[in-house]
Amino acid sequence: MDIIALILVIVGGLNWGLVGIFQFDLVAFLFGGSASIISRIIYTLVGLGALWSITFFFRDEILSRFKAKKLD
Repeated sequence: MDIIALILVIVGGLNWGLVGIFQFDLVAFLFGGSASIISRIIYTLVGLGALWSITFFFRDEILSRFKAKKLD
């Protein structure tokens, strides 16, 4: 699940980068506009991937690394 979430967040980040720099929405371009059902599904999956990725901050290995750096 982590790999899927990471891929979705990368896709979303690249798409937003294209929108910000070139005003070009790749997802909408590929799937028939931002209002198409496929585009909406992809946007929803990217959002869910981002929500899942928030859990990365609360995992033991991340917290232990942060605490170790804080002690240095």
